[in-house]
Amino acid sequence: MRLHMVYYLHPASDYRLMTYLVPVNIKSATYLISSPSVDNCPKPDKPEYAFIGRSNVGKSSLINMLCNNQKLAKTSSSPGKTQMINHFTVESANEKTGKTNSWYLVDLPGYGYAKVAQGKRKQWIKMIENYIRKRENLINLFVLIDSRHTPQQIDLEFINQLGEWNIPFTIVFTKADKSTQKEVAAMVKAFLHSLAQTWQFLPQSFVSSAVKYRGRKEILGFIEECNQKVATQNNN
Repeated sequence: MRLHMVYYLHPASDYRLMTYLVPVNIKSATYLISSPSVDNCPKPDKPEYAFIGRSNVGKSSLINMLCNNQKLAKTSSSPGKTQMINHFTVESANEKTGKTNSWYLVDLPGYGYAKVAQGKRKQWIKMIENYIRKRENLINLFVLIDSRHTPQQIDLEFINQLGEWNIPFTIVFTKADKSTQKEVAAMVKAFLHSLAQTWQFLPQSFVSSAVKYRGRKEILGFIEECNQKVATQNNN
């Protein structure tokens, strides 16, 4: 059964970005396995955090930035290169307490554009849905949104679907280095405003740049807090 996490949601009229400053050190991050379906994934014995977004949103680059390893997840300028459920094992340490955690990081195929046959695309969609809905140790799904663009219907529909499925998720706005801070802030506000049309409470959000390592401390701090909650639940 999936663990029930408590999230700090805020009213849809409030567009604040959440901040997590628990200092975290990534001790190691290693590739584990690529799976064609959720049934082939590793044993669900660790907290799991998955990353998803439209094709070419900067998913692999963000993962490499978080783990401080530019060769961990394969990056490509061609959309649709990630075609399986890719698991990585991460060992991290809370720099304040010294406590270490072992968790899974998952790189999922992008949704939306990809130069593949329609039949193959449908297989991807079903694979992603089965993973998201059935993976019992999935603690949080990070939904990546390109901060350079106005709200895209495909992103809004995907997030609304997650709400219907009751999937815990947060939003990460990527590629913040490609625009000015003012432009990024405007796009983030526009997206959250669009989301507020169908959500009473907004999910947590982060702004990131894989180039400038922006958002790394906040995202890793969020994961650390989730891991602490998981440990507390397991001990009760």
